Amino acid sequence: MGRHWSALLALALALVAGASVATAQEADAPAVQSPILTLDQDRLFAETLWGQRAEARIEAASAELAAENRRIEAELTAEEKALTEKRATMPAEEFRVAADAFDAKVTEIRRAQDQKARAIGQLQEAERQRFYTAALPVMGEVLRSRGAVAVLDSRAIFLAADVIDITGEMIARIDTALGAGADVPLPDPAEEADPAGVAGDGN
Repeated sequence: MGRHWSALLALALALVAGASVATAQEADAPAVQSPILTLDQDRLFAETLWGQRAEARIEAASAELAAENRRIEAELTAEEKALTEKRATMPAEEFRVAADAFDAKVTEIRRAQDQKARAIGQLQEAERQRFYTAALPVMGEVLRSRGAVAVLDSRAIFLAADVIDITGEMIARIDTALGAGADVPLPDPAEEADPAGVAGDGN
């Protein structure tokens, strides 16, 4: 996914910058001019106000899910112990029914908790997509002001001069233009499990 985003980002920025190279060259030139610039995409997202907000939210959601999992585990452990203790006094068929019901309950809970974990992972990817979509025009402005035609991910370059790295400049410009962004709802695990709403259809 990271390489895919790198390729798309490089192409999009090249197109944005290429459309206005002539205008940029007429503007006041910055201290360093280069047709190719570099940035660290991971640092760009992580150090912007948007990225910090998104990361704090994802960490909070992950911690909440972990605490919920611990609570559920303790409850299921106690329920299993109680069922085991009743085995000696229960008819075999009645115990089998109770044990099967408990196993089905555990399976359903595990499925639901796994869906919640996937929803958090989807949120992380969604935040990055929203960020780069919103930041692209700002990043294009930086390229035009530098008279550049493309920006490359610095992690994919063997050697480059530090003076063409614009990560810090991008972070400052994006923070000014976009701020921290806004939270979006977590994907609903129930909708993921039943996308067509079949579970709620009584027919």
